[in-house]
Amino acid sequence: MAQIDDLPPLRDVIAAHGLAAKKSLGQNFLLDLNLTSRIARSAGSLEDCTVLEIGPGPGGLTRALLAAGARKVVAIEKDDRCLPALAEISSHYPGRLEVIEGDALRLDPVALTGGGKVRIAANLPYNVGTQLLINWITTPDWPPFWSSLTLMFQKEVGDRITADPGSKAYGRLGVLAGWRCKGGKLFDISPKAFTPPPKVTSAVVHLTPNPTPLPCDLAALEKITAAAFGQRRKMLRASLKALSPDAEELIQKAGLSPTARAEEIDIAGFVSLASTFGDAKAL
Repeated sequence: MAQIDDLPPLRDVIAAHGLAAKKSLGQNFLLDLNLTSRIARSAGSLEDCTVLEIGPGPGGLTRALLAAGARKVVAIEKDDRCLPALAEISSHYPGRLEVIEGDALRLDPVALTGGGKVRIAANLPYNVGTQLLINWITTPDWPPFWSSLTLMFQKEVGDRITADPGSKAYGRLGVLAGWRCKGGKLFDISPKAFTPPPKVTSAVVHLTPNPTPLPCDLAALEKITAAAFGQRRKMLRASLKALSPDAEELIQKAGLSPTARAEEIDIAGFVSLASTFGDAKAL
């Protein structure tokens, strides 16, 4: 694929700035322009929105997002070694890239993006990706501040996010994501596409907010799923016993079998459990 802009190739940028990836920061740099452009296109129309990117590193996806027409990219980078490389991109796209040095887990994304239409697109650092996703899909305000998430995870995590009931990957993360979001996994990415190559395959997931999720108290749903999947080999009457001595009766009241296991329960079933246990003041 031809260069998407007049900036130096990413390999040259990494060499010039001494940006050897740090394992402690979960860094694996994606250099393939075909793939970064594909991720940017997967995020949807970008001309009328702000794109929040976490962990841009040397700026491969950042450049693809800007080349795809993003009105503005707000990039949060924890590694100060990457700031000079990102400053070069900012100069090439004046007024369209804002780089913020800091830890995305500690910063307020709403304040940083300033309202309006926001899409989140990122090759998330492996060590914080799942927690960031949970933060975004469990925000108290719903619909949330973002209109879409286009995110890269380890394939195992991507499978868990998009898993259906009855599958081995189905768990708490799949319930929370499926309750509040629509979408799924788009494509896998080979380790060979990265520098350095990770030991696992990656996957790109695209999610949009479900504007009308089933009515449910978020805290109750989190407690129910944590207990049920924390002992997923056990029947519900055993795994939920710690939440209430009347667990079996409450499970039946929710319209479910006490002998069922967590992976057999669909999202509507977990919502019913959360409501029933919550109404009984068991949570």
